[in-house]
Amino acid sequence: MTAPTDPASDPSAEAAGGPGTPATPPSSTSSLGRNSIVMAAGTAASRLGGLVRNMMLVAAIGSAGTVANAFDVANKLPNVLFAILAGGMLNAVLVPQIVKAFRAHNAQERVDKLLTVSAVGILAITAVLTGAAAWVVMLYTDGWSAEQLALGTVFAYWCIPQLFFYGLYTLLGQVLNAREQFGPFMWAPVANNVVSVLGFAVFLIVFGGAPDTGINDLSEWNTPRTILLAGTATLGIVAQALVLLVPLLRSGFRWNLRLGLRGIGLRSAGGVALWTFAAVVLEQAGVLYLTRVAAEAGNAGDAVAGNASYTQALLIYLLPHSLVTVSIATALFTGISKAAQAGDTDRVRSDLSLGLRTIGVFTVFATAALVVLAGPATAFIVPTAGEQGTALIAPVLVALSFGLVPLGGMALMKWVFYAYEDGRSVFWITVPSTVALVAGLVAAQVWLPVELWVIAAGGAYALSNWITVLLRTGGLKRKLGGRLDGGRIFVLHAKTVLAAAVAGGAGWGVYQLVGGFDVLTFGKGWVLTMLSGLWVTALCGLVMLAVYVLLLRLLRVEELNGLLGPVLARLRR
Repeated sequence: MTAPTDPASDPSAEAAGGPGTPATPPSSTSSLGRNSIVMAAGTAASRLGGLVRNMMLVAAIGSAGTVANAFDVANKLPNVLFAILAGGMLNAVLVPQIVKAFRAHNAQERVDKLLTVSAVGILAITAVLTGAAAWVVMLYTDGWSAEQLALGTVFAYWCIPQLFFYGLYTLLGQVLNAREQFGPFMWAPVANNVVSVLGFAVFLIVFGGAPDTGINDLSEWNTPRTILLAGTATLGIVAQALVLLVPLLRSGFRWNLRLGLRGIGLRSAGGVALWTFAAVVLEQAGVLYLTRVAAEAGNAGDAVAGNASYTQALLIYLLPHSLVTVSIATALFTGISKAAQAGDTDRVRSDLSLGLRTIGVFTVFATAALVVLAGPATAFIVPTAGEQGTALIAPVLVALSFGLVPLGGMALMKWVFYAYEDGRSVFWITVPSTVALVAGLVAAQVWLPVELWVIAAGGAYALSNWITVLLRTGGLKRKLGGRLDGGRIFVLHAKTVLAAAVAGGAGWGVYQLVGGFDVLTFGKGWVLTMLSGLWVTALCGLVMLAVYVLLLRLLRVEELNGLLGPVLARLRR
């Protein structure tokens, strides 16, 4: 299952292509590392700014309570709607067609039409959904009062227009990536963060911050607060999209608006588009049910995790994915797509294996780190959540973390299916994973107390990821001639799991030695909370990393060089 996230952190939005000189795919682990580190640097900068942005947002409205939950649903809607109506279909169809356009005599015309048709379609969808904001909010919530529904609807009127600018950001990013200008697409979210931080800072200065339990009394919430909060969020996405025009214009690229469907290859991609659309709708049906369950749980009391707490946990959970996994997948996808269209199955298999093994080295360690250090990591990343908010977020983060390893693998695998223009397999694999997610949520509602619903939601999400990656493994094995380099991939993951288990035990021992959760400083200001979370996370994390790297060296895990090599080379210079 794909979480509803900012496209900047979603490989479906970043494995992009566009007009210009065809991207040269990485031919070795070292070149993969070089391309990945360029993108990871931009992503790291944007994520750092995003953490500051999120910290200030939580300070303004809290990580729980009526207002936080209402804004969380409204601000999540553009991401969900983009995934349903444009995101998956846009990338599944657009990237392969642009790769084909490189070999056409009318490449510029074809690309202009593809971009124009996509932009006009997203604009029309945005206008319709903005008008239907009240119905959309009701669809994604359960058990809300009339006042909370009204507030969520007003937030949605301001937030849903983000959908168009998310689409524009993705379109322009595809152009940049295919021209081997990987940096701007990864750095563009910094503009969003700058605008948002300034806007939320004004909100805090004018209206003050929220209590630890969030804002539940709506009698003092007024129109200026709504406009400043939601307007800031949308203006940030506008800036994120439009800033990409600067590197495009400087590089000499011109997007000429051309309407028309003739001669751009959409007929051959129509089947892929329909299957992709169906798969994304099915995915988001599961996410919709999860959101409704979390929304209902959030109304059970201040000390119960709701959809806002789930979103905070999801933000932390996706950090490793967006910093490393997305960068590797993006660096590989254009080459995989070209090899698939050329019938070079060996090259596809080799690049897929390299990607899965390199990603696995990182995600297995990240899983152990998040499980052991969920509390201090949350205190460091979201210090304004307070002690109660941190206590609600951390268990959800632990549950989600067990799905981090398959998340990286299934993201890369999905794009191999799309490189072969096979949307049918992606759809049918989505069916059992969505059923597993919904079944887990229903079981939680039936057998668990409401306090555990959102934690169970994180576990159900992780389970659905494992089901997805296992089914995609079988599907790709058949597609790639019955071989998937499974032996090397399995051995690599077995070694990393062993090393991570030992490293996790060492980190947990150090964590308990320094005092565990009780050593974190709450109630004395968010700065002290952040610092306490930082030093505990850094101390335990460095111990874990040292043990992990040492064991991987002893186990002769060569893929470690794909991650550490480029970093160490830059440090030496």
